[in-house]
Amino acid sequence: MADTWCDVFPFKDTELSSHLLAQLNVLRQERILTDVLLCTDHWEIPCHRSILVSSSPYFRAMFCSNFLESNQSRVDLKGISPDVLVGIVDYVYTGSVTITMDIVLPLMQAASMLHYDRLCEACSLFLQRQLSPDNCLSMIRLSDILHCKSLKERAKEMAVRCFSDVAATEDFRELSLPELMHYLEDDRLCAEEEQVFETLLAWIHHDPFSRRGAIHDLFTKVRLRYIHPTYLFQFIANDPLVQSSTLCTEIIESMRRLMLSVSTKCSRALKPLWTAPRRYTCRQTLVVVGGRKNNEQTSREALLYDERTQRWQWLAKLPLRLYKAAYVCIHSILYVVGGLSLCMASGDSSVSAAVYTLSLKTNQWRTAEPMLRPRYAHQSVSYLHFIFVLGGIGVDKRICESLERYNSMFNQWEAMAPVPTAVLHPAVAASDQKIFVFGGEDAMQNPVRLIQVYHISRNLWSSLETRTVKNVCAPAAVIEDKIYIVGGYTRRMIAYDTKANKFVKCENLKERRMHHSATVIDHKLYVTGGRFLNGQDAIEDSDCFECYDPKADAWMSKGSLPYKLFDHGSLPLVCVSNRPNPP
Repeated sequence: MADTWCDVFPFKDTELSSHLLAQLNVLRQERILTDVLLCTDHWEIPCHRSILVSSSPYFRAMFCSNFLESNQSRVDLKGISPDVLVGIVDYVYTGSVTITMDIVLPLMQAASMLHYDRLCEACSLFLQRQLSPDNCLSMIRLSDILHCKSLKERAKEMAVRCFSDVAATEDFRELSLPELMHYLEDDRLCAEEEQVFETLLAWIHHDPFSRRGAIHDLFTKVRLRYIHPTYLFQFIANDPLVQSSTLCTEIIESMRRLMLSVSTKCSRALKPLWTAPRRYTCRQTLVVVGGRKNNEQTSREALLYDERTQRWQWLAKLPLRLYKAAYVCIHSILYVVGGLSLCMASGDSSVSAAVYTLSLKTNQWRTAEPMLRPRYAHQSVSYLHFIFVLGGIGVDKRICESLERYNSMFNQWEAMAPVPTAVLHPAVAASDQKIFVFGGEDAMQNPVRLIQVYHISRNLWSSLETRTVKNVCAPAAVIEDKIYIVGGYTRRMIAYDTKANKFVKCENLKERRMHHSATVIDHKLYVTGGRFLNGQDAIEDSDCFECYDPKADAWMSKGSLPYKLFDHGSLPLVCVSNRPNPP
């Protein structure tokens, strides 16, 4: 068979460019065909004009235009030290350079001046590796001088991510007012709003004579809605600097009136402060607490779910075992309210009015003002700065019709208008100045087909009979204008549209579920644990962990809880994270 000849043989010598560069460097070192001297401080470096022109727009303009240097054999580069110039020339002929802390700044300045952009970026990468909370503000100023965008972005990222450490530096105290305002406006700032306020106070006190007039401008950058009312109205409102500003005191009084009116509608002047979103670093995270664990005993565990690692973290344990307590969160604090207090040693139990709180910042349980009336198997819900508790079973073992309200502004409980029809295990949610109580069961364990509505601002109840409601031991959760009722001895999930006053059918659960818990994080519904009826109508405990996306009307498994759990709390708690949020 005849050989097959190929007409075309594409060949590329991959080593030619590096070999050519190495040979040109040898020619330079031996002064062969060099035609220009780069000079600085009586130091002369022979080079090839064509190589310099090819490597930099700066030299191209110098040697290929009508500049004097285009015909000169010596070019004086003032302001560049000999060791820096040697490093740049070596870089041009070899593509390599050794960057150290001693040389990086003059090298970066020279590279910027001579338009060696990749060398300038290499210096920037070197400086980015040296970034720390102590020097990041200095690096930002340096990046402005050197016009280095990449260094500035990384340094600014560190400044907002490590705000607590950066705020303690001398550089921070020397920031100008516009610079400080720029930081306080940043959504990425990794700090709670209380710390933002304390930081601006420290900045003013560093130079009170010239800075105290800035208190109002700075105060408007604090997102007051996310500050605990006790801190706002007792600490901030009484601060001498704040009191010295009429505008600041007017803002606080407007906030106070808004909260007392139990309304989300505010004046045009206050609206930008009230509607400002949480900072990106204040992210909601799921916390699961209490309940019956593995059908053995009431759990003292509190778990936090890390969405990024998809792992559970153990928090501090509850001080005691509480059966059928109520769980609610407000102002980034978890409240465990009431319950049946169990003594494992004696086997005795007592109905509790106690309230325990947990802050993720301290990871310690504390006691708060107790309820007016002990109860367990009750419901709790938060709205603005209030916690409402209703129903349940009291000391007399009867279903409670009473409603209590906890005012976090004054740290006190008060009795409100009682529920018209006392029910156990209803689905409860708060939306648009109302508390909705769906279904539940009466003292004879018969389903109650009612929607009972409490009007918060008027302290009045109304009710509506409906055949659609038939839920017992089902949680409810709010996403925008819809209240989702999840299961309740059924697979059914329905959404009540509060604006249209109608129910909408949603994708069913996989099993008939009850005694589970549900909460909303980032506009998605998370359902944990509970009990379910299997194919043989036998009741089993569940470690199920699922997520419902209302936009797709679809369920997705999130894995499982560390153990089987029911009658527990599932809540969104806000924590400050210095890790960037996923896209």
